[in-house]
Amino acid sequence: MREPTTVRRKPRLRPVRPAGWWFDVVLLAGLVALTAALAAGHLFGLDRAVDDWSDAHRPAVAYWVARILNYLGQGTPLTLIAAGLGALLAVRLRSVRPLLPPVAGFAATYLTIGPLKVWTARPAPSASRQEPFLPPERTLPLFQDDLPLRFAQSYPSGHVANAIVWYAVIALLLAPLLRTYGRAAPTRLVTVVRIVPPLVVLCTTTYLGWHWLTDSVAGLLLGLLLDRLLHRVPWDDVPLPGAVDRWNRPFISTP
Repeated sequence: MREPTTVRRKPRLRPVRPAGWWFDVVLLAGLVALTAALAAGHLFGLDRAVDDWSDAHRPAVAYWVARILNYLGQGTPLTLIAAGLGALLAVRLRSVRPLLPPVAGFAATYLTIGPLKVWTARPAPSASRQEPFLPPERTLPLFQDDLPLRFAQSYPSGHVANAIVWYAVIALLLAPLLRTYGRAAPTRLVTVVRIVPPLVVLCTTTYLGWHWLTDSVAGLLLGLLLDRLLHRVPWDDVPLPGAVDRWNRPFISTP
């Protein structure tokens, strides 16, 4: 008599909205087009106008409020929060799968944001008001490889891209974690977690003069692209080594 065999379902990409790959292509094309436009010296007037307006409308109270709110986009704390949520959910479910999104999020941001900053070598608006005290017109162009690296890492905005990726990962883990405590995550709460912090970070990082407007837009395009790629991953069905069979429970589809 033949023994029944366990059939592992074939991993299928999770749905995204808007559906299809066309929107990913639009985001990538937008990032490439924006980078090419800046490399050719375009959009500098827009960047300068936004920074000049922010600099002229930045009283002490608004400055400190914006600075505090900007901490919502700090990559290291967000990484630790996402990793902590993943570890807590992993322990509660006895599964290593909740650790996969934080690891993938770290890899995605580390391999894209940093290299792009180094390659484009663009100073921040504040580089004309503090060290290295560049002439204002020199703070705008890309590819200033003659500057020390710490002074030319403005494009794209890592705060904005990190915020989009990490709050998406946090929202992904938050719903199943609350289910393990017998609570349901309100859809509105998950939406707020995903949308509000990145928008706050985009506005504050531009308002404070830490990034040009186009830096923040580039961070937005890159972050959305990475978010869509990560959102497609079938976390419950990613093949894992047989050694972790006892810690191989799904977490997204867990009731």
